[in-house]
Amino acid sequence: MKQIDHDKLDRIVAQARKAADTRSDGYRERALKIYPWVCGRCTRDFTLANLRELTVHHRDHNHDNNPPDGSNWELLCIYCHDNEHQRQLEAQAGTSIVTDVGSVATHSPFAQLKSLMSPGKK
Repeated sequence: MKQIDHDKLDRIVAQARKAADTRSDGYRERALKIYPWVCGRCTRDFTLANLRELTVHHRDHNHDNNPPDGSNWELLCIYCHDNEHQRQLEAQAGTSIVTDVGSVATHSPFAQLKSLMSPGKK
């Protein structure tokens, strides 16, 4: 029968505990402790079973800005989080149809419709 190396086992357990403590110091774990497990956009509820689909969004888009009170974070589901970042990329590129409140869309998809439907045009 093989003898158990208790010192080695103690080191492994200590390393696992240290890794867990390090992870719990991360902003995601802190945000999950501060905020309810609900997407801030679509209000979808999360449980331990699907918590991996809930992400932390940095409101100012600076991942280094992690205040202890969580004021730069909001919890978003992966879909809303992707949408938020896509909107930011479009706004930066100037391709968004609506970039701020009061903006008007400039594209008119039916602009040529009348000429296409006039008799004699096929």
